[in-house]
Amino acid sequence: MSVFEWPVRVYWEDTDAGGVVYHTSYIRYFERGRTEWLRHLGYSQARLAEESRLLFTVVDLHTGFIRPARLDDLLTIRTRVLELGAATVTFGQEILRTTADELLVQGQVRVACLDAASFKPRRLPASLREELT
Repeated sequence: MSVFEWPVRVYWEDTDAGGVVYHTSYIRYFERGRTEWLRHLGYSQARLAEESRLLFTVVDLHTGFIRPARLDDLLTIRTRVLELGAATVTFGQEILRTTADELLVQGQVRVACLDAASFKPRRLPASLREELT
């Protein structure tokens, strides 16, 4: 799949006392980007858990902070698949200030596919795997 983009507005709750986005908020933005990307492909995480007994968990996360986002900024979250394993997906993600197309944060996130009952790794379903390649 190519790059998926999702808009996010910075709210007061995302910032520190100075109106600068707190570092953990970027991880939530990455999560929203991946979740909305799945939804765009027609997969609800709740439905995957209920019907397919499948969950995803973050197993590795690397983040590089370049510039800060601030209160009221409109951001773009870019998500792409970098690597597809049998039971893992590695995503490349970027957060940009939309108005200036300015790169703020880069990240690489590896998620594992788990069985919802046992929490043991399991292969990605073939239908989802096809969407990712």
